[in-house]
Amino acid sequence: MLFGIPWDTSSNVAFAVSILPILLRGLWVTLQATVLGFAIALVLGLLLAILRMAPYKIISWPVGFFTEFVKNTPLLVQLYFLYFVLPDFGIVFPAFLTGAIALGLQYSGYTAEVYRAGIEAIPRGQWSAATALNMPLFLTYRDVVIPQAIPRIVPAMGNYLVSMLKDTAILSAVTVMELLNVANIIGDRTFRYFVPLTMVGAIFLIVTLISSTLVRFIESRLPKDGIPLR
Repeated sequence: MLFGIPWDTSSNVAFAVSILPILLRGLWVTLQATVLGFAIALVLGLLLAILRMAPYKIISWPVGFFTEFVKNTPLLVQLYFLYFVLPDFGIVFPAFLTGAIALGLQYSGYTAEVYRAGIEAIPRGQWSAATALNMPLFLTYRDVVIPQAIPRIVPAMGNYLVSMLKDTAILSAVTVMELLNVANIIGDRTFRYFVPLTMVGAIFLIVTLISSTLVRFIESRLPKDGIPLR
């Protein structure tokens, strides 16, 4: 008995084994959405950070507003807007791509702040040296600023990666066949929710622990004074 409910261990173990391959296919979709969404967040976040630091208010203010907007509105609202509202304007994306874009947009606001903090932590002497060498702004960022900022931002970026991995469960709201959605479908068809949902929790725990360990490993291996690009 479990909480007064009959519990057949052998039956539940057999059920768990039978649905594991299906859940792993859902996990693969979850990982793909995480990787694509995080790539969008990294690229867009860097662009937003650089533009927000621009000396011209006509650039920095709109970018700052956009950054605050995506950070301070719920991910689910953004996801619904992309999936249900954009088609009214003729913009239609597949559910998976819509979910990845929503994740990327939401987290670009956070990664932009992380980038900005990392860039502002670079000593002013580095900027002055680049200016003295008459380096273009693009080369200054590429060869001087970004390589030194990376070791400073990896821990925070790793935390957001883990958070994004867990937030992929929201994509089930737009029929993406990620891990949680697959578990819910199994429960709907078999009327057995305890085993699949427990397995989802365990799988998420394992994957997030592995991800956190990998981030800490990368952090420990990075040179503290920056990554040489040449």
